[in-house]
Amino acid sequence: MTNSMDSIDRLWGDFIGTNDPALKERLIIKYAGLVKYIAGRLIVFTGQHVDYEDMISSGIFGLIDAVDKFDPKKGIKFETYASIRIKGAIIDDIRKWDWVPRTLRQKNKQLEKAFNELENKTGRPPTDAELAERLNVGADELDEMIRNSSVASLISYEDFIEQGHEAAFSDESGNRSDMTPEAELDRKETKEMLADAISGLKEKEQRVITLYYYEELTLKEISKIMGVSESRISQIHSKAVFRLKNKMGRYRNLLFN
Repeated sequence: MTNSMDSIDRLWGDFIGTNDPALKERLIIKYAGLVKYIAGRLIVFTGQHVDYEDMISSGIFGLIDAVDKFDPKKGIKFETYASIRIKGAIIDDIRKWDWVPRTLRQKNKQLEKAFNELENKTGRPPTDAELAERLNVGADELDEMIRNSSVASLISYEDFIEQGHEAAFSDESGNRSDMTPEAELDRKETKEMLADAISGLKEKEQRVITLYYYEELTLKEISKIMGVSESRISQIHSKAVFRLKNKMGRYRNLLFN
C-alpha cells in the first residue's frame, strides 16, 4: 500500500514538474474508474433519458480539467477535487443537451406546488394518496412524476456550485480547514437538518438513502441487500429524494455534497 502511494506521489511530482503529456495520460488512466463510478451514481437521477456512455465522455473532460488544475500543495486529496470537477462536467453537459421536455418541467412544478400546499395545510408531509388526489392522477402516474422530479434534483447541483460550496476546491481558495466559524456552524446545522429530514422518511426510504449516500453502494448492491429489483430501489430512491428536497428547502443541495 505504501509503495503504491509513493508511486502515485512520484507520478504527480514528475507530471507537475514537467507537464509531460505521457505522464498526464497515465494519470487520466489511473483515475478513469472514478469517472465510471460517478456516472454510475448520477444515472439514478436520469434513468433512460441520458446515455451512460455520454455521461462517461463528459466526465472524462472533467477529469482532464482536474488533472490540469490540481495542486497537491493545497492539501486536498485528488479524488475529492476531481469528483467535483467530474460531476460538474457531466451535469453541465446534461443541461446543454436540454433533453428535459417542457411538459416534464411543468409537471414537476405542479408536483412541488401540490406537495407544499398540502404540507402547509396539514402541517406534515403529504402521503402519496393525498398527492395523487390533489393532482387528480393515479398511483402509477404519481410514481412516474416523482421519478422524473429527481431530474430537477440532479440539475440543481449547478446551484450547489454557484453558491460557492466548491470554493474549498478552487485554485484561489485554501483548505476546508480555512472555513470561517460561521460557515462551519452553518454546515453543521444543515447536516443536522438533513438528519432530521431523513428520520421522517419511511423505513425503506431511510435504508435506501443510507446505503446509497452514506455506504456509497450501487443500486444493484442495494437491490441484493433488500431483496427487490433495481427498478424498485430506483423508485424508492426517487420518492425519498423528492421528499428530502421539499423538506430541506434551500438546503437541498447538501444531498450532492
